[in-house]
Amino acid sequence: MYKNLKILAVITTLMMIFVQIGGALVTKTGSADGCGQSWPLCHGQIIPSSWPIETIIELAHRGVSGLAIILVGLVSWLALKLLSHKRETLFLVATSIGFILAQALIGAAAVMWGQNDFILAAHFGISLISFAAVFLLTLLIFEVDQKFEAQELVIGSYLRYHTIFLTIYIYLVVYSGALVRHTDSSLACLGWPHCGPGQLWAGNFYQWVQMSHRVLAGIIVIWIFIILIHVLKNYSQYRILKYGWMTAFILVVLQALTGMLSVLTLVNIFIALLHALFITLLFGLLCYFILLLSRAK
Repeated sequence: MYKNLKILAVITTLMMIFVQIGGALVTKTGSADGCGQSWPLCHGQIIPSSWPIETIIELAHRGVSGLAIILVGLVSWLALKLLSHKRETLFLVATSIGFILAQALIGAAAVMWGQNDFILAAHFGISLISFAAVFLLTLLIFEVDQKFEAQELVIGSYLRYHTIFLTIYIYLVVYSGALVRHTDSSLACLGWPHCGPGQLWAGNFYQWVQMSHRVLAGIIVIWIFIILIHVLKNYSQYRILKYGWMTAFILVVLQALTGMLSVLTLVNIFIALLHALFITLLFGLLCYFILLLSRAK
């Protein structure tokens, strides 16, 4: 039973990544209206009569999301049955189920009644929390915290506070990135790092959205680099912290590069999806650091 739970947890985590990427694909390709205003039907039909690419993308995303809800439910049930003795299990199960259902409801509401850009931008953030909860639940199932002897970690207040506030800050920056997509501001500035030829900063609302996101994202790169230096100087004896923060820095650099390339390639779809993937993995990793903080001395 426990072995089956591990396999199911890995599949569920991968499925949640596909949900994240699929949501970004729907937004980037303008496929949110691929089934009109019908939900769960498509153009009022169980099987639509025509299959343009927008309809295929929207239906695929709905299917993946629906399967993810089922898998999260199964993993949660088994986790409560087998891991009820772990203090984080109930919280992670409740968060996983609550946020994936909220994500589905907001998506359905956006299809049927439409939503403004600021509410739609929150959709990605809600699904990000759901992914992080499933990811942490999977690590809990594999007892990764015990393999790295989390209880033996001694972490000072500097690293604790920076980890927590950085995670909160990144979540806000993720919202600003989703706002760039939903307000169609991705190509408001065609230059990098400046807005355009002879234009250093924004001149209208869309450019403000784009440039503000760049500045906020740039702060993340600097912030993680500072934390990495601190960890290498003070916590090099702990493999999980040393290699974990090195991985975080690599992910944030890749995130910044794909953000830059998204502009320079006029939002190449594959680069845009990698951009969504890297921030998803980075946020999950930071949430794992917070789990370690709760276990450490």
